[in-house]
Amino acid sequence: MDFRGKKYERGSNWSDPEVVELLQLWADESVQMELESCLRNQHVFNRIAEVLREKGIHRTGDQCREKIKKMKLEYRRIKDNSKAPRSGRTWKFYEVMDRVLTSRPALAYSSLSGSMMAQQVLQGSMVESYHHHQFTSPALPFEHSQHPELMEIKCEEVNSDEHCLTPEPPAAMSYQQGSPEEHEMERAFLERAQNNSPISRVEIPIETSVSPSGFSEPNMANSTRIQNVAPRPGFSALHRLRKRRKGQRVKDPLDDLLLKTLTSQRAMEERFLQMEERRFQRDLDVEERRMQLEQRRFELEREHEFRMFNVFAQMLSILKQSHGGSSSSVAMPRGLDFSQALSEITGMGGGGGGDLQERRARPLSERRVDMHGFCSPSDFQRSPYLSARGNIASIFRGSTEEGYKAYHADKYDEDKNPNGIINFGTSENKLCFDLMSKRLTQTDMNLMEPPLLQYPDWTGHMFLREEVARFLTYYCKAPAPLKAENVIVLNGCGSLFSALATVLCDPGEAVLIATPFYGGITQSVFLYGNVKLVYAYLDSKITGTSTRPFQLTVEKLEKALQNARAEGVTVRALILLNPQNPLGDIYSLSELRDYLEFAKRHELHVIVDEIYMLSVFDDSATFHSVLGMDRLPDPQRTHVMWGITKDFAVSGIRFGTLYTENQDVANAVASLCYFHGVCGPVQHKVAQLLRDRDWINQVYLRANRARLKAAHTYVTDELKTLGVPFLNRNAGFFVWIDFRKYLKTGTFEEEMLLWRRFLDNKVLLSCGKAFECSEPGWFRIIFADKTHRLQLGMQRIRKVLEEREQEILAEEKEQPCQSEQDGKADSTDEVIFVSRHQEPTSASNSNLGDLIGLLQQQMRSSDWLQKNTAEQFAQEKPEIYDVFSKLVGKQ
Repeated sequence: MDFRGKKYERGSNWSDPEVVELLQLWADESVQMELESCLRNQHVFNRIAEVLREKGIHRTGDQCREKIKKMKLEYRRIKDNSKAPRSGRTWKFYEVMDRVLTSRPALAYSSLSGSMMAQQVLQGSMVESYHHHQFTSPALPFEHSQHPELMEIKCEEVNSDEHCLTPEPPAAMSYQQGSPEEHEMERAFLERAQNNSPISRVEIPIETSVSPSGFSEPNMANSTRIQNVAPRPGFSALHRLRKRRKGQRVKDPLDDLLLKTLTSQRAMEERFLQMEERRFQRDLDVEERRMQLEQRRFELEREHEFRMFNVFAQMLSILKQSHGGSSSSVAMPRGLDFSQALSEITGMGGGGGGDLQERRARPLSERRVDMHGFCSPSDFQRSPYLSARGNIASIFRGSTEEGYKAYHADKYDEDKNPNGIINFGTSENKLCFDLMSKRLTQTDMNLMEPPLLQYPDWTGHMFLREEVARFLTYYCKAPAPLKAENVIVLNGCGSLFSALATVLCDPGEAVLIATPFYGGITQSVFLYGNVKLVYAYLDSKITGTSTRPFQLTVEKLEKALQNARAEGVTVRALILLNPQNPLGDIYSLSELRDYLEFAKRHELHVIVDEIYMLSVFDDSATFHSVLGMDRLPDPQRTHVMWGITKDFAVSGIRFGTLYTENQDVANAVASLCYFHGVCGPVQHKVAQLLRDRDWINQVYLRANRARLKAAHTYVTDELKTLGVPFLNRNAGFFVWIDFRKYLKTGTFEEEMLLWRRFLDNKVLLSCGKAFECSEPGWFRIIFADKTHRLQLGMQRIRKVLEEREQEILAEEKEQPCQSEQDGKADSTDEVIFVSRHQEPTSASNSNLGDLIGLLQQQMRSSDWLQKNTAEQFAQEKPEIYDVFSKLVGKQ
């Protein structure tokens, strides 16, 4: 009868041959080892049943399990009670069960003589068949030669349909008491079994009595609860064996791994505690420094008030003297412009301010030589092999070139040169090399066709110009599709500046630009076209119509243009950087319209550089392109530049584009493209890159903006910790930092010394003189770099600043005098400064106009008036305010 697919009812009769086959498989040493090593052993009997079915014995795993259980119970009943089966006959399977359960060689049953034949079970063909289906446990090998004590099979209690072999109930079970040592071991074992350990989960057969049917009490089948345990023979031996196994498990590789894990965890905890202690100490240092800065600010405010009242007292003294003398002595100078005087005084302060006044007073043609780093023929050794222009070009270098050469000679590498120079001076995006290298090496980028290897249209292949037009239309939000014929391709925006300056200006003419600005423009427009720059100076003070530091206004452009024309210099164009480098400013639509209207009034070309337009990394800032305006005031004189160098982190690929609707300008620039063309394979790669809009939007721009924002946050947080003021902007790769409080005299010479000190400490920055900043002490730092370089670079900057601060404090103690400038650290969206200047020593050598101008400057150089209003004074000191009001009322 085939019972496959059916769970046969328990208690079915087994024939002797079937029992023999079952015992031969069950008695195998590997089977016994696996039954001992696992808590749930149903799968073992399922496989035994599979082997039996191959031999024609169709039994289920449950049937095999129940049969073995009943035979074990019968064996224990006979062995423990010394009772023989009925009719006085010996149980035919007793010897086999005894051999297996007492770890003796198993015997196979021979049905021919009705007795047991001593032969090894492993020699039988059935066992070989079973080993064909042998199950292996990765946790327990079966090659042990020693057969351990058999563990009880965990199963539920069932009612058997077989008749009991003995009609009379067995005698009550009694156990002999063991030795005291065995009792102590058993007690320790039972206490250990209460814990949640592998030993506590081992099935321990406990029998308090045996029923007449041959089955144990319920707590024998379910050994998870141990109640009323009484000692019995063999229990101490089982305990000793399991204790020996536990000793062996200590040597297990898993135990070694656990020990190493715990050791590592302890080491990490200790390391964490050390880091927490250092962090706590650093917080204490920061708090102490903050308190010192607050105290310093308070002292500066008190000194500022004292200077203001001192100047005011001198003014009253002069007025008192003039009341008794002639009125002509107190007459204000005619034509005195206080705002102009204020702008002349502020900025560098003291000697630095005097230098700026002298430089601004000199003619524009003379200023070009000094401010650009050019030298007259008498200032340097002329080379007989070069022309005058060649000699000037050969020495056309400043701090930028010097620092760049030093960096390449000693470049930082975390493995090869960890003490090298870290470059925070070159405006490069080093955060997305992984994304760009992966995209530029894909199969669609690699194409070598004959047209790409031949001379192209010098303005660029048409497929590339069409893709650039579509790209700019999308990202500049142009109101109408841009035209491909208005696109010109050159090898970088520096070449575009040079070409535009050459075709828009004659030699000796000039281009108007606001300072500070990217210093490379000076070299681009001068070396080829001999075009000069006219500066519209911006400063950090919020005066007049300005609402933020270094704000460009039309009034400043008008003033610079009129001064240039008064000196006989012809200005042909205006350069706008949007986003601005190095300030990071983004011009609003209204500001852009004002600048373009200004240029239209004066018939100036406008060159708009938007090379950072996709590098705005904060949602709070919105970029507006000139190409996105509904109407351009003068489209024939408006020319827009853009390139992939900055936005796509590939400064090594020289590629720039110009969009202009003026075909005369386009044709003139195209004639110079012969010298500045882009090779065909690069044009193909760029076109493929710009075409992949999904990758740009979903992958690159999202990752690039997130990385820029994280790096910017880290650097600005470090600056806040140092108490250094800076401009907090959300575009570009740079932060404009104020180090003026670390300059003792406030001159460009001292600024250059501080720059060299940074370089000596292996960090390259860009000083304000390289950007033609009118105020010494400003620096630009590039933050678009990897975290480990940012951390190391900021550590080196911190070291230099702390050393310089200690030196200044020591000098002030030795020679107590007033410094030229003190920056008030306010790391908010805008920076606030307290300027300090030398007051007149007495009223005799100063006139009323000078004192009024000085007082006005002192009032505007701080927020003292905002903090000390009449209403606030009336609330804080009402008695004094009442007295003052009465005095004023009597006047």
